[in-house]
Amino acid sequence: MNEPYNDEHFSGWFIRTFSEDVSDNELVWHRDTSDRTVEVLEGTGWKFQYDNQLPLNIVEGDHLTIKANTFHRLIKGPSNLKLRITESYK
Repeated sequence: MNEPYNDEHFSGWFIRTFSEDVSDNELVWHRDTSDRTVEVLEGTGWKFQYDNQLPLNIVEGDHLTIKANTFHRLIKGPSNLKLRITESYK
């Protein structure tokens, strides 16, 4: 299965880019196996949503902390979205 993003890996972190052309259907609720710190590098009009919470507008410079096994999703905006993601394994 193809992922709705492209990753560029570095030592200890990676850049994840979502295209403005990604389908809304590909941005599904999911959970990750590790804690993550996410920095928004580029993108406008995108939203981030934790389970049972209202969506949050995200903008360049925002930092999100996502605990392992916490359901969350992205809601598509009109631009590309570029994130810097650092994972913490327990």
